[in-house]
Amino acid sequence: MKINVEVDCTPEEARRVMGLPDFTPLHEKYIATLSDAMEGRGGPELLETVMKNWAPMGEAGMNLWRQMFELGAKSGS
Repeated sequence: MKINVEVDCTPEEARRVMGLPDFTPLHEKYIATLSDAMEGRGGPELLETVMKNWAPMGEAGMNLWRQMFELGAKSGS
């Protein structure tokens, strides 16, 4: 026996039905902070903090990305 159930709802409605928290205000604040940092309004410390928190493995992850970009730039020259 095979039963298919199709539910037509928005992501917001699904989140509410499953009882998941609403992170919309937190997401908006994060995006605003990231935008400010990228536009230079928050100062270099803010951008550094955002990037350290964003990168996996912290500074080690950033060093790995930097090395990959450097290797790519050398091979593309």
